[in-house]
This record gives sequence, structure tokens and C-alpha cells, in this order.
Amino acid sequence: MAQPDPHRNIVLIGMPGSGKSTVGVLLAKRLGMGFVDTDLLIQEQAGRTLQAIVDEDGYQALRHVEEQVLLDLDVSAKVISTGGSAVYSDRAMQHLKTNGVVVFLDIPLELVIKRIGDHSARGISRRPDQSLEALFEERFALYHRYADIVIDGAGQDQESTCTAVVDALAYEATQRTGK
Repeated sequence: MAQPDPHRNIVLIGMPGSGKSTVGVLLAKRLGMGFVDTDLLIQEQAGRTLQAIVDEDGYQALRHVEEQVLLDLDVSAKVISTGGSAVYSDRAMQHLKTNGVVVFLDIPLELVIKRIGDHSARGISRRPDQSLEALFEERFALYHRYADIVIDGAGQDQESTCTAVVDALAYEATQRTGK
């Protein structure tokens, strides 16, 4: 089976709680790649937490900072864990896709709720009147729009999700190269 292109990035997208950061670290270790968590880059650039940005400046401000961080990202051979709202910026997603394969870690809403608990302190970019359910529905279509690979994370732990990503990347490389 073909190996993933060692120069391409692996870009993880999905809802908060889908495992982007945890699976991302496991994936980076397994494939010998670097790891970038864009939520941490946002916090570093803004000098405050994601939740503080939302509380003080609103969800649109968080999306704007996130878009800038993603557009400024110039890396290769990295596993990139994006924030759940990265898909709201077409420009940012197109930039990430120029040198990356986008992997949607798809988990059901019930699992999102179970994993993130009190989402009011999570720094989630959503309208103040928007329920988590409505946000999930809105983002689901966007995740599918940008995904090159969709991994069903329901009923899987992080290790098995990581293995599923590695297998899907190897298959995608075979399809792309014909080898």
C-alpha cells in the first residue's frame, strides 16, 4: 500500500470533541511528522484564550483571528489540528488544501455533547442564540464540503481513529498515484 506523501500536510477538521488534537498528536507520532494545533496559535497571537476572545469581542472576532492564522500558516509535513470553525473561511480552507489532505473526524452529536460537557466555557465560535445542535447541523455540511477523507469516529477510541486515518491516507495515496 502506498505511503502518504511525506511533504503534504494532514489537516484535521471536525466538531469540538471529535479528537482533532488528541488524534493529531497520535498521528504525528505514528507518521513521524510535526504537529500544529491552530487553536494554540490563535491564543498565542491574540494573547488570550479562545473563550476570552468570544466573551470580549464576539464569535466573529474569533473567526477573523482564526482565518488570519490559517492564511498565514506556511508549513509542510505537519499534522494540523484546526479549530472547529475553520470551515467558515473558504479562503483559509482552500489555502490548507493547496498542500494538504483534509480529514473530517466525524462523530455524532451525542458524542460531541458527551465529550465536551459544558460547551459554554469551550471557546466555541457560535452565535449567542445558536444551540449546539444547530451549530452541529450547520457545520456538518461545511465539513463534508472540504473533506478529502471522512473518518467515522463513532464507537472508536483515539487509537483506532488514528489507525483508520492512516489506512485512509494510504488508500488515498494509492488512488492519487496509481501505485
